[in-house]
Amino acid sequence: MLESPLSSTVSAPELLAPAGNWDCVHAAIENGADAVYFGLDRGFNARHRAANFGVNDLSSLMGKLHLRGVRGYVTLNTLVFPDELNDLVEVVDAIASAGVDAVLVQDFGVARIVRAICPELEIHASTQMSLTSSETIAAAKSLELSRVVVARELSIGEIKQIRSKTDMPIEAFIHGALCVAYSGQCLTSESLGGRSANRGQCAQACRLPYDLVCDGIDQELGDVRYLLSPQDLAGYAAIPDMIEAGVNSLKIEGRLKTPEYVANITGHYRRAIDQAITDGKVNLGEDARHEMELSFSRGFTPGWLEGNDHKRLVPGIRSAKQGIVLGEIRAIGRDSILVDVQAALALGDGLAIESAVDPNSTKAFDSGFADNHQGGRIYSLRLDSESNGSPHQSDQAKSPEQPATNPWEQARQRQAAESQASSDKLKKVDPNQTVWIGFGRDEIDFSRIEIGATVFKNDDPQLNKRLAATFGGKPRRTRSINLHVVAHVGSPVEVHATLGNGDHATTENIIGEDDLAVANKHAITDEVLADKLGRLGGTPFHLGRLTSDLSGGPMVPLGVLNQLRRELVEKLEDQLHAPPRRTVRLSAGRDLVAPIAKEAASLDLQKPNPQLSVLCRTIDQVRGAIAASAERIYADFHDPRDHKAAIALGAEHDGNVWIASLRIQKPGEMGLLKQIVKQGPSGLLARNLAAVQLGIEAGLPTIADFSLNVANHRSAEWLIDQGVQRVTASYDLNADQLDQLVSSMPAEWLELVLHQHMPMFHMEHCVFCSVLSPGTNKTNCGRPCDRHVVQLRDRVGKLHVLQADIACRNTLFNATPQSGAEIVGDMVARGVGSFRVELLSEDAKEAESILTLYRRLLLGEIPGQEVWQSLSAENRVGVTRGTLEAKRNPLAIL
Repeated sequence: MLESPLSSTVSAPELLAPAGNWDCVHAAIENGADAVYFGLDRGFNARHRAANFGVNDLSSLMGKLHLRGVRGYVTLNTLVFPDELNDLVEVVDAIASAGVDAVLVQDFGVARIVRAICPELEIHASTQMSLTSSETIAAAKSLELSRVVVARELSIGEIKQIRSKTDMPIEAFIHGALCVAYSGQCLTSESLGGRSANRGQCAQACRLPYDLVCDGIDQELGDVRYLLSPQDLAGYAAIPDMIEAGVNSLKIEGRLKTPEYVANITGHYRRAIDQAITDGKVNLGEDARHEMELSFSRGFTPGWLEGNDHKRLVPGIRSAKQGIVLGEIRAIGRDSILVDVQAALALGDGLAIESAVDPNSTKAFDSGFADNHQGGRIYSLRLDSESNGSPHQSDQAKSPEQPATNPWEQARQRQAAESQASSDKLKKVDPNQTVWIGFGRDEIDFSRIEIGATVFKNDDPQLNKRLAATFGGKPRRTRSINLHVVAHVGSPVEVHATLGNGDHATTENIIGEDDLAVANKHAITDEVLADKLGRLGGTPFHLGRLTSDLSGGPMVPLGVLNQLRRELVEKLEDQLHAPPRRTVRLSAGRDLVAPIAKEAASLDLQKPNPQLSVLCRTIDQVRGAIAASAERIYADFHDPRDHKAAIALGAEHDGNVWIASLRIQKPGEMGLLKQIVKQGPSGLLARNLAAVQLGIEAGLPTIADFSLNVANHRSAEWLIDQGVQRVTASYDLNADQLDQLVSSMPAEWLELVLHQHMPMFHMEHCVFCSVLSPGTNKTNCGRPCDRHVVQLRDRVGKLHVLQADIACRNTLFNATPQSGAEIVGDMVARGVGSFRVELLSEDAKEAESILTLYRRLLLGEIPGQEVWQSLSAENRVGVTRGTLEAKRNPLAIL
């Protein structure tokens, strides 16, 4: 950790804040954000549930931001289907015309359309584009990106490696919720509940409890039930190292959060960045940390910034907001609890109490989270008069003063008790005291809490009030204007204003109407000019430096100076509000929306029989695939040493064995990809852009896999132009959307996955290490993944298989296979010539049986319904609901 001022050549990184609504925009501006990112209510953004902004809001929103010196980025970071591209063109037109500074994009095709429409509009690659290394960034060069948002799963050291090998500006997350799966690579909520994360509708299945089954035996993990729910990222202490690593923008997560959250986190990170630049370190203190935890926290962690520590990242105890750990319950009363409080408390504060799950509660079902906490607001505070270190009893068990029989004595005792109770009640208490905390009647079910339970403070109305006061009303954060005044006798007074500096300066010149006369008594001075022209209260400006050129002892009327100041402010505001002049070419965007013309050869009715590919995860499955005469076999093994055996087995039986690459490629992992080429496979199933580039450069036949998220014809075309033979359709496409894709491009470009156990979570986090090893990461875990078969049981009892890949990343596979068998006839007729079956845990005989069924289907010998029913598979294509299946309850995962 650096502990000296950063080099004078190092510039402060941009502080990028989230904005789900107008109040969040104001909160970000006033608390020090350099830029904000937001979505539109026209879709195409990964936070569908945020309030978002209308297209008609863009002009006023960007004017507001630019007036205050803040940049604005629109999130277009979802996959877009062919029938939505016309709407997308209209949205990009509005974005470019309104002066939006940049768009965040996941979809390759969307990036191409944006660039075609407006060459001057910056394109930032969303973290969902999965550009996780300098090699993947280089492979995306033709998309003309201006910035890459790198994965949350990268350490500072890995970011530094990327930065040393690319001149691409880097944006990295610094605070907020962490997804356990790689963004853009999570198919869980879609697979289980029909809501696509790649379409902005994540159901947060990672926040649910799971049971772990190892080698068929349930593991007793105590309170550890939230096996896939990371704590929240709080990377403020790492800011100096992030700056030294070359990070250009630090991003706060939270477009679904409140304006108070935005004000809180933005303000603290503004101070942290400034402190890092001046001191070379960050020390915000415990009070600042508590304030940030109160706005939202599942517990703070450095995430992956310091490298992998799987136990620290996912303790697994809870998944909901917790706030500050207040203490443990020492005693329980009729309507109160006794706690040694570790933080200040006040009446009205919100608390959460660790509780037994209520089996009769519908709250857990409706929200998706186990109801293992109860919440309530503090109704009363009373210091414990018997706090002396001895064991506490509940206040119900205390011996009251014996009641008197004399009515007068009874009244005296009652009055004394009321007086004592009144004197004991407090409005607030300081930390490190033992306090009885009371709640309103029936607010807490005391039968569900026990002595020793953890209590959290999760809301502070007074803090929220202070945060709300930081935005709204007059500007608090203003921009400096430098003024130069020219006042010569016999000429009008001139005021020249400069806002900013260098190439980005905004200037205005104001000239008075009348020539200046010689002053009889008081010639104008710099002090008077600074006083009158510097009265900028209520505007977004303040006076910076004032210089002057005065001659002849001129007299400048004060009214003239006031008028010039008002005109100057008005002109500056008008100039800053105006959008920049840009080239907007709608016709170029619409050209890309049009279907891609198909070659005459693709219309030839004499097509060969469709090919059957099979993805195998064991040598035994390769044997089954060879027995079933599969045209193409993909080897996707946990141990790369087995790849060579699979290739040899294929050569022995005239099999066509390819190797599947890693789904994610991080710095230092090119060796794992190059090893594939050395093993001499027939081809490469490429799951990231680095693998695509490597396969093509090595002369290997290459097919782009589903993880590259091809959802429209222009994404497919871009990959075909890179040199791949085929692309695998995104799993976000249902039957209807797949039909649109085939209609918009040559069908022979596609390979369709017909049968699979959906790969749901794909994670840097390793569950094997976290709960089956005393270690913290792959350097000391002992590799339990080599020895054990692990499954996770969800809340409806399904057992989902967990596997680790060569790089120790985990994938959780859906317990139930899905089959698109019923669309095969139509797809074959449309010209699709390659279909895939993906195996999981089947042996050779089972693999051969499955493949034989699909072979007969492709030849038209049996109907699709017979196939999926025989295999007890779901009749589905992709992950979102289509015409082949009945409507599903999105909460079916519960």
